[in-house]
Amino acid sequence: MGRTTPKPSRLSRLLRSAPSADLARLPIALNLRALSIAEGLRAALSVAVIVGLSGWLDEPQLLSAALGALLTCLCDIGGPIRRRVPVLLGFAVLGGLTLGLGGLARAAGVWVALPAGVFGLFCMAFARVWGQAAMQMGGLLSSVLVLSLDRALPVPLAALNLGLLFFSGGLWAALLTLVIWQLHPSLPARRAVAGAYRALADLVADLRALIAEGVTDEAAWERHARAHRRGVRDAIETARAEMLDATRVLGASNNRSAQSMIRLEAVDQIFGALIALSEMLEQHTAIRPECDRLLRRLRPLLIVLGAGIVDDAVKIAPLNRSIALLEDDLRTLPEAVPERAIFASIVERLQIAATLAVPDNYMPGAWLDGRPPPLAGRLMLPLKANLAWDSLALRHALRAAAVAAPALAYTLIWYNPYAHWLTITIIATMQPYYAATFTRAVERIGGTVLGGVVAALVGLVCRTPLAMTIALFPLCMAAMAVRTVNFGLFMAGLTPLVVLLVEVGDATQSEWTVLAMRTGFTLAGGLLALAGCYALWPSWEPARVRREVMAAIAAHAAYAEAELSFLLGEADAAAVERARRAAGLASNNVEASVSRALLEPGQATRDRLEAALVIDAALRRFAGRVSAMQLDPALCETLPPATWRAWRDWIAGSMRGLAGGQARLAPRPPLQAGPRAEALQRIARQIELMAAVVDRAVVSDNVGKGATA
Repeated sequence: MGRTTPKPSRLSRLLRSAPSADLARLPIALNLRALSIAEGLRAALSVAVIVGLSGWLDEPQLLSAALGALLTCLCDIGGPIRRRVPVLLGFAVLGGLTLGLGGLARAAGVWVALPAGVFGLFCMAFARVWGQAAMQMGGLLSSVLVLSLDRALPVPLAALNLGLLFFSGGLWAALLTLVIWQLHPSLPARRAVAGAYRALADLVADLRALIAEGVTDEAAWERHARAHRRGVRDAIETARAEMLDATRVLGASNNRSAQSMIRLEAVDQIFGALIALSEMLEQHTAIRPECDRLLRRLRPLLIVLGAGIVDDAVKIAPLNRSIALLEDDLRTLPEAVPERAIFASIVERLQIAATLAVPDNYMPGAWLDGRPPPLAGRLMLPLKANLAWDSLALRHALRAAAVAAPALAYTLIWYNPYAHWLTITIIATMQPYYAATFTRAVERIGGTVLGGVVAALVGLVCRTPLAMTIALFPLCMAAMAVRTVNFGLFMAGLTPLVVLLVEVGDATQSEWTVLAMRTGFTLAGGLLALAGCYALWPSWEPARVRREVMAAIAAHAAYAEAELSFLLGEADAAAVERARRAAGLASNNVEASVSRALLEPGQATRDRLEAALVIDAALRRFAGRVSAMQLDPALCETLPPATWRAWRDWIAGSMRGLAGGQARLAPRPPLQAGPRAEALQRIARQIELMAAVVDRAVVSDNVGKGATA
């Protein structure tokens, strides 16, 4: 008789029906292009120096400084130094305060430490509303907070000393990172984008050569197209690949990533316009001299932009003058010839790229001259926008605090020197979406077990401070080098580091007992994180990127309409504020959706993600321009009300059309040139930039992962 197939258990059926329960579909992959040996060496040096000093001076408390140095290195996400300085120094200060105040709260008793700890974990999880850097800082500070509650500090002086040690370690890591040994994780992407501009300049030079020689031979034009178009396309696709790698490292909401993505999209659209121009010039020989004069101005502009992208050294005033001269020459072309429209689109894209050459224009709400928005606004506006139940960040923070609370209570009431890994695993594993949490749990548990084995072996061999220092260096180097390659590998390298830095003083347990307890607490924490995502406001599958993008475009349409109606006296300030908050929340949801989708392996969603990143970056700048208009009291008087109404209707109508997937825009309303009118022109450019890629977002989403959002 054949063997009877056993009936699946209820638990088995539940796991199969749960999202992302299929291990074969987990987005766990190795991104070897993100391997950074230099970053590993730098982090290892920052930690090993302090550990060696601790052993030489026989001061175990210096290990708190080594922990501060390690976590400060983890907090660095790259970008311009002036943006990284406040992040790294801020983390060192906040980490020291958290470590000291947590010890004081622990000394005050469970009924003080527990609510303070839960509230702190909520705030640190909610910090993601301020972007990638704040999200990363909040996650690391959560671990510092949990560790701080392990040790009661009955007197403020002890808390001050411990906090200063952590801060000094963070300060040393920041000095090493920002001054002594600088790394630029976005540099390869910027170089690739600059290479695309240079390749386009070479195409323009060859096109001018054909015009100068008066070539009419079809074969010669075909050779030009075959050689240079392929070269430019290869350069653009190489830059796209580098940009996606950089986005995985820096995050979808990183301002530098958004800037480079818009610049790359601008060069791609200029490339398309030049293809159309070459096709026309092959046939229309009479217009060639006038077009050659425009191409002569265009080539140095592309070269200057390409050079400035690498080091942000573009002088914006001469660049704007050159674009203005190109625009003046454009008016010499007859209005009826199609070449004029082509050059007009090229000028528009150049103006987008030139605007981003101002360093302070990294900030989405920057003024027209590149000045950043006020600090108070940058802090309060995202906070207000996310204090609503529709906010993914708010629901995630509440869920993380609710699940971590009983685990934290357990560690405070029934103290165990290794129980903090239960709470740390929960807060580090839990993500806004169930699928991402499941992936993180598998990677963290597997990496922790492997790292625990390594820590046990190191503990067996390294019995002296010198031996521990020698062991820490390769461990730290390996962990930081693979930080963005794979999270599981990173955990495997990070676990023995933290064990040696945090738990090295406990010699009462064998290494294998420590391994067993850490593995048990980590496994329990991962399961609790999954249970929390399952039971508390679950997101069974990620929302489609397309849906979030279209919702964000529609929200920004309502915001622009409300703002312009307010300038006309046809709407009140409360309506503008509601629309602004809704637009900001929608942008946050887009970035959360893109960040989640970037975890998925394969290339099926590549076009959709690129289009979503471009649209998200354009929406941030669109909202910044609209916000700046409200703060300019003289703006409304510069144009007649009929012009404002025409532009309000065009902006709102165009954006709603884009939200419905319609890429074709109506012509811009007439607008008299002037400095104040530039605000409307810049908004129009962002709309046209989104229109050029919205079809890719719609089509790619339909042909991508279908039912998987």
